[in-house]
Amino acid sequence: MNEEESEVDCPYCGEGITILVDPSVSRQTYIEDCSVCCRPIQFVVSCEDGAVVSIEAGKS
Repeated sequence: MNEEESEVDCPYCGEGITILVDPSVSRQTYIEDCSVCCRPIQFVVSCEDGAVVSIEAGKS
């Protein structure tokens, strides 16, 4: 597993946070707490050819 760091904004507090993404998986959905406000964020990550194509961060 080769994880990459990606920067996203928390949908609750608006702060930029860093998450780890595995680009070898084409579509991922998971929930992780914001490191600033501790609220749960649902991430939907799409990857193609080993590269991150999009990251959606929404309220869980």
